[in-house]
Formats: sequence, structure tokens, C-alpha cells
Amino acid sequence: MRVIDFKDASCKHCYKCVRHCEVKAISVENEQAHIMKDHCINCGHCLEVCPQNAKTFASDMDRVKGYLRQGMKTIISIAPSYLGVLEYDKPGQVVDALKRLGFYEVRETAEGAALVTREYRKLLAEKKMPNIITTCCPSVNDLIEKYYPSLAPMMAPVVSPMIAHGRLIKDIYGEDVKVVFLGPCIAKKEEAIGDERVRGAIDAILTFEEIVKWWRTEGIDIHQCEDLPMGNPSPKVNQLYPISGGVITSVLAGITDDQYYKVHIDGLKACMELFAELEKGEVSGCFFEVNVCEGGCIKGPASDKWQQSLIKAKMDLEGQVKHREEADGIDGRNIVLYKEFRDRGVHDKQPSAQELQIVLRAMGKYTKADELNCGACGYPTCRAKAIAVYQKKAEIGMCLPYAVAQAESMSNIVMDVTPSMILIIDKDMRIRECNKKARELLGVSREEALERYIFEFIDDKDIADVLATKKQIIHKKLNLDTMKLKVVESIIYIDSLESVLVTYQDITREEKAKEQHYNLKMETVEMAQKVIDKQMMVAQEIAGLLGETTAETKVTLSKLRDSILFEEED
Repeated sequence: MRVIDFKDASCKHCYKCVRHCEVKAISVENEQAHIMKDHCINCGHCLEVCPQNAKTFASDMDRVKGYLRQGMKTIISIAPSYLGVLEYDKPGQVVDALKRLGFYEVRETAEGAALVTREYRKLLAEKKMPNIITTCCPSVNDLIEKYYPSLAPMMAPVVSPMIAHGRLIKDIYGEDVKVVFLGPCIAKKEEAIGDERVRGAIDAILTFEEIVKWWRTEGIDIHQCEDLPMGNPSPKVNQLYPISGGVITSVLAGITDDQYYKVHIDGLKACMELFAELEKGEVSGCFFEVNVCEGGCIKGPASDKWQQSLIKAKMDLEGQVKHREEADGIDGRNIVLYKEFRDRGVHDKQPSAQELQIVLRAMGKYTKADELNCGACGYPTCRAKAIAVYQKKAEIGMCLPYAVAQAESMSNIVMDVTPSMILIIDKDMRIRECNKKARELLGVSREEALERYIFEFIDDKDIADVLATKKQIIHKKLNLDTMKLKVVESIIYIDSLESVLVTYQDITREEKAKEQHYNLKMETVEMAQKVIDKQMMVAQEIAGLLGETTAETKVTLSKLRDSILFEEED
């Protein structure tokens, strides 16, 4: 199952998604971006930054509607981030709006978070782990298992609040009940459906974005809904899980002393910096709360459309969590909360030095000086990009300087093989560009030509007229006396440059051939006239002897002469 990807028709090969993907889990083939499932951590950042809205998301909406149509008992596990994301007058209106869609009950995922909090406290009390990394964020879990697998032993062996809650709900209502998680996270879908270690706890995932659209379709105005209670005991402090530092706050509510230094880290770059530091083995005795989304789950990729302000969302959520004490009345019963994390490292084939050099040369990088490392392709260095090309993740054409150089090269080839003179002349009559043929006929190098004025070489009257009137001249025959050429002149005004494009097609040879052909015809006419005159004299003599008229002979020969002249006039 592929949770997210990009639409082929909408992807415009801007590579913005590649630039923003810190783990480089996006491949480009035939100028189309695709997400590599085995590399992806499902953080959703690429979808947030895509300017073409080219995202696709594997929605469970039809599945959930199917549950409700068939009358299955379906319960919502709603992430506590709804307190800072959804719009309502009273929190209970969200419960009513969901029940109007047909859901049997609505319970807060923070109820599962309370169970997870207790497990974290046990780990702190045991003091067996040198460092403890929280495992609530599925994107963080994927990041460590795939890219920092040596840190897997530091991951708290505890399921996420969503999984804990799903198992709790099924324990309470029976295994036949359907549990739908509602939240701001895309990665939760991969965790619930794609991870065999926890499969079965959650049956479907809906995002806040999807639920709001569903309400609109059904004509449900949340502001007109009743204020109904949640179906669970108050999770109290555990409702703070969605904000940065919320896990630590919840854990500390039930303990008075421990030896771990508490640190909360959010944002993918910050997490990667932390894990790189932990790999060095220089940090110990810490409890790390980690979250891929900056600011916590309230800024998840499926909530950002409604709540742009992180500060406001954080204030809204914290303002509604009135209880900072430990939750009570939440019985974990026999719920399995253990989860073992392992090495799922991504191992891409690396090129040899020779293979890398071949790719770099194909990219036009022959020396270190050619490696601009501009990052336009999405990779931090030209060598990183070359490695990606070797691994078939990227294409050579993604290199902006290379693409520009290729375009310029093609333009120069077209310009230089054209047999006509081509010049660009600005409003001051300076030569701004000229092709190889123009340089040959002007007798100057390109560098010298760009320092000269066109009137130094040819009559500039037509050029001046076009610059003044902006009216083009097309296919005008004239003589360039200074070059002893006959040409067809075309002058086009370029408004954006306040300049003109001038072309002179050399027709000297054709005109000379035409003149020679004309002269040959005229000689033939003169010869025909002489024959006519001579024949007339002979005919008159014969006619005088024979008494015949010369009219017929004259008419025939005259027609021959006229036909030659008439052909020339055509």
C-alpha cells in the first residue's frame, strides 16, 4: 500500500518536493516525482510544499462509509489535537457532529496516551536504558529504524497512543467493533495498516481535512450541534500530547524524582541532528520526546489548512486542558503495550569512484570548479546528486546549470549553423549579439562586435525606422554595398529588450544566376530577331519570284520571338 504519492499530470518537475525531503525518499523518472515507499517516513512535508497540489492520498473514506452503511458498530478515536485545530464553540459539538454521521461513540486518543505515559514512567523508574526515545510519532519511528537503526535499542518499546487506544476500545466493546482514528497525521495510516507488529488495533484512518469536507457534504454545521460528552473518562494532562513538550509534561505529572534529563525535540532536521549526535555515543542519561512535525501534532500535514498559526493552536489547546494532574479512571486491563523496534535500514548501492566520475562528466562536471552545489535539483551537492543519478533516484536533467547550458548550447548551434546574418541591435544602435556568419561578413570577433555600432558597417536607416515605429520589415530586397551583397532583410522589434532582431539572407548568388539567365534569354531574342529579318529578306525575294505573300512566315517567326520575351516577363 502506498499512502502518499504525486499525480502524474500535475507534477511540473520543479523538484521542490525533493528539496524539502530530508531523507531523499523521492525519485524522479521522466520528469515525474514518485515517493519511494521503502525510503519514505510518511511525514507529509513534500505534500505540504507542492505548489501544484499534486498530492494523492490513500483515503479510507469509502471504507468508513461502508462500515456505517452496513450498520457496524464504529467508534472514533479522536486525536486531542482537535482542541487546537477544528473550529467549534464548545468541544462537545465535535462529538455531536461525528455522531450525526453515524458513529456509535467518540473517545479521545489521549485515553490511550494515559496508558503510554504509565509505560514511560516504568522505564524511567527501571533506569535500565542509557537513553530513552519516545515512540509516539510513527514518522520518527520510521526515521530511526530506516536511517539510524543503531539507535533502535534506545527506542521506548511501547506502542503509540493510537494503537494503545485502539486495543483498549476493542477490549471494552469487543473485537467486532470497528475503530477509526481521526487526526492530523498521514503517517498514522502506514502505522495502522502497514506495520504488521500492530496491525488490527485500528481499522481505518480519517484526517481532519477529510472529516470537515464530509460535514460540509452532509450539511452539518458544527456550530449548530449540541455539546455532548466524550465517551471516555477525562485523560487530563495527557491531552497535551499533541504539543511540543506535552509528553514530558504528562510523564512528570506522576513522578517526583528520576535521573533522566528531559529534552523535547520537534522538526525533522532537529530530530536528524539529535540522532546523528546519539550515534556518536556522546550523550547519555536523557529522556527524549521527539516529533517530526515542528510544534508537535497540532501542525500535522492534515491539519495545516485550517490552523495556520502554531501559537494560536497551542494556546487554544492548552487553554482547554484544565487538568494538569495524572489521569485516573482509565483502566488498561490486559492491553498489550509492548512493541519491539528493529533495524529496517535502507541500503542503497553506492557508486565506485570511477562510476561517480562518469555520472559527473555526464552532468557537465569535469572539475571541482564545475561543481556549483547550488541545490536547485534538491540535493545539497553535485556529488550527492550524481550518486542519486547512479541509484536511479534522479535524472541528469534535474541540474539547473546543466539544463541552462544545454539550452544555450542548442541555441548557439542553431545560430551558428544558420547561413544568414543574425544580429540583435539595441536602441542605441549597439550590437548586442551576432552569429558566426555575421562575424565573418563584418570581419570582427564577437568580443569586438559587441563594442561596435551597426552603422559602422552598414546603412542603418531601416533599423532606425523599426526602432522608432516598432513596425517590422519582412523580406525586403536590398544591396549591402559595403559588403557587395544582395540580401533579403527582415527586422523584428523585441519589446522586452527595446531592441531589434535583424536577419540578412544572402541572395547574391541567386540574383547573379537570375541575371545571367536573363542575359541569355535576351541574347536568344536578338538572335531570333536577326533570323526573322534575314528570313524576311529571303522570303520577299522568293515571294517576288513566286508571287507569294510573306505574311505567314512573318507571323510564325514573330510568334517565336514574342514567346521568348513573354516567358521572360512571366
